[in-house]
Amino acid sequence: MFLKDLCEINGASGNEDRVRSYIQEQLKSPEEPGQVDVLGNLFFEKKGNGTSDKTILLMAHTDEVGLMVTNIQDDGLLAVSPIGGVDPRVLLGKRVWVGENNLPGVIGYKAIHLQKEDFKTLPDWDKVRVDIGAQKKEEAQKSVNLGDYVHFYSPFEEYENRYVGKALDDRAGCALLMALYRELPVLNHRVVFAFVVQEEIGLRGSGSTLKRYKPDAAIVVEGTTAGDNPELKRERWSTHLDNGPAISYLQSGYALDYRLFEAIVAFANQKGILYQLKGRTVGGTDGTRLASTYFGVPCAGVNIPSRYIHSPVSVISKKDFENTKQFIADILTEEILLKALEVKV
Repeated sequence: MFLKDLCEINGASGNEDRVRSYIQEQLKSPEEPGQVDVLGNLFFEKKGNGTSDKTILLMAHTDEVGLMVTNIQDDGLLAVSPIGGVDPRVLLGKRVWVGENNLPGVIGYKAIHLQKEDFKTLPDWDKVRVDIGAQKKEEAQKSVNLGDYVHFYSPFEEYENRYVGKALDDRAGCALLMALYRELPVLNHRVVFAFVVQEEIGLRGSGSTLKRYKPDAAIVVEGTTAGDNPELKRERWSTHLDNGPAISYLQSGYALDYRLFEAIVAFANQKGILYQLKGRTVGGTDGTRLASTYFGVPCAGVNIPSRYIHSPVSVISKKDFENTKQFIADILTEEILLKALEVKV
């Protein structure tokens, strides 16, 4: 399945080539080989039947959070810095891959037996190290360079009702778009599928999409924060698993187009579709960049709830994934976005 393969490919921000190559290889055809721009964004078009000249853009990002080697110590340990928003507390004792050749390593910290007062303090990046088994700097330098990427080692697993793996933010969105590209019939309007880079380090890749395709509306598909964890009070939950696609109305840096939001919610209510609203406006997405680049574009956010994102392993609901895919397919087929914007279709 797409999702397993995508999650097991390493592709931190700026190093998405293997992810892009996999997607392109799976989707390409003689009629549509896919297009790659200078930033590394990948695009596939599904042309309409000629009755409408309008374009809907679907977007997911290919990159994941990770680490980068910033120093090789005399004792052979590797100092690292985060790529994207990573909490060092979730890394201790985890296995990683270092560099292009996937050198195995372990993220270490002082053993509990050696800790005294600092047992009560939080780890910070100055103390996080990757151990590759080297005993001295010269030995480590034979295999590792400054600037090498470090990716989490997390084999994909399938539980009865869950998918478990790294990078579900946003490989789940990528897998969903890939499935839609394969499964959608020819519609009245064109649909562009954009697999963009460097979202996790500042929404870098998505802006160039608008000038290239000039879409009339867009949907950004994210693996978004699920807050249904035991340590969080229910009123602080952003989304929760098994309650369907999460529709965004506000996010960091951008109020999503309210016409599209109202139309999507009304459509879900009319059809009796299980959905949820993203309850807390935590985090940003490529929708922020789409709204503020070139002439901007009306944008909606339809998300797949995911527990423990930006960590070595995260969890989504199988049911949420399938329901989100079908919901977006129905939105496109019924031309909900174009009707909401009163665009002649």
